[in-house]
Order: sequence, then structure tokens, then C-alpha cells
Amino acid sequence: MKLVSRAQWGARAYRTPNGATPYGRARRGVKLHYLGTAYSDRPHEQCAAYVRQLQAQHMDGNGWSDIGYSFVVCTHGYVYEGRGLKRRNSANGNTTLNDQDYAVCLLVGSSGLTKPTDAQLNGARDAIDYCRKSGPAGTWLGGHRDGYATACPGDTVYAWVKAGAPRPATVKPTPPKEDDMPTPYDLWAYKGRGEKRDAYAYLRSTEALVKTLGTQVAGLTATVNKLAQLAGSDVDTDRVVAAVEKAIADALTEQA
Repeated sequence: MKLVSRAQWGARAYRTPNGATPYGRARRGVKLHYLGTAYSDRPHEQCAAYVRQLQAQHMDGNGWSDIGYSFVVCTHGYVYEGRGLKRRNSANGNTTLNDQDYAVCLLVGSSGLTKPTDAQLNGARDAIDYCRKSGPAGTWLGGHRDGYATACPGDTVYAWVKAGAPRPATVKPTPPKEDDMPTPYDLWAYKGRGEKRDAYAYLRSTEALVKTLGTQVAGLTATVNKLAQLAGSDVDTDRVVAAVEKAIADALTEQA
């Protein structure tokens, strides 16, 4: 789960004592919410600022002690910590409902962006699982409209909730057939020439060339030694052999 802590998104301190109220009983499950107003998607770098705006609206506009939700999920799949696992939320409609279930809000609206992204649904699923495992919360799952007169969380999110909040199916790219998959040796960019050559054929021809030149080197070395013996002791045999071998090596490099 890509959890963004309160400190990371720049949350204001909640008001006490109400903002510090713990849950009074085990949570039955999780309720899903949406914004209920127009919302437009934005780059992820701007999501934290929107969550701060949401907190300000709840605290300064609604008079609440903190952002109302337990967690908020942006379209990029990040889960922002609101009141978290231990402090009672104020988003489900009344004190009884708030104490009964966690409140997870998806950043989608009643207009503008109304359909969650796949990343967002994955993030919401992460938040649900986190509440169940670490809250803890039971397996009940619903929307804000369950037990309270509201359109929240919108028909799209609610349908997903009623389907069990499944993770989106990801389309995996079809791998190429084995016969179509080139090995690192099948195609080789011929250095400096922008050509593509059959690597296997190139290696075979190079191997044959090396064998031929090896035979030539051996023959030339023997010839140089023989000439040095005939010329007398003043000839530096090793130096002559080294010069011949270097010339052949240079020729091999040019052939490659």
C-alpha cells in the first residue's frame, strides 16, 4: 500500500478533545465515500494540496475537529491517512454510524471525474485490507448510502463495492512466440555502420578467419626463425617475430 502519512501530506493538527475520540467498539467493516461535488483529476504532485483543502473545508466550513475520513485515496492509488485506524471518523452520518465502520473516500466526484481509475480502485482495496487487518475491522463492506440517506458514494463506486471491491483485472501483454523471440546473438548492430547482421553467420566466418590466420602466423613464425638462423646471430629474432605477429593482429582487426 502506498500510504501517505499525515505528516507527509501536511495535515493540520486536529482539535481536541473531539478529534482524539477513539472508537468505542470493534468496527463492523468499511464504508466507501466519494466527494459529492465536482472533481477534476490532477497530477499526483497536487493531490496532497487537495487533501489539505478538504481538511480545511471540514474543519473551517463544517466545524469538525479534523478531516472527516479515515483514509482518502487519490486517482494515482495513494492512500492518505486521515483520522487513521484509531480515531473515530465523522463522515458516516452520525455518531453511531461513525463508530460502526471506517470511512474511506475516493477522490471522484458527482460530476467531472466520476469514474475511479484502476490505480485508485487498487488503492481503495489496499485501504480496505489495511483496515481489516490492522484496525481491526470485520468483513462487512458498503457505501455511505447504506443506512444513511445520501447518493454517496455514487453509482459507479457503489456498484464496485457491492461486487466485493475487486481489484481491477490487469491486461498482461502477450509475450511473443518462442520462435519469434530473438536471442542476443540473432541480430547485432554492426558497430559504426548502422547495419544489422546475422550474428551466428558473422561468428562462424570470424572463427574460420581466425583459424586461417593462426595457421599463417605459425608458418610465418617458423619462416622468420629460419631466416634469422641463416642471417646470423646479429638478428633480433624475438623482435622480428613480434613485429610479424602485430601486423597479422592488425589485419585481423581490420577484417572484423
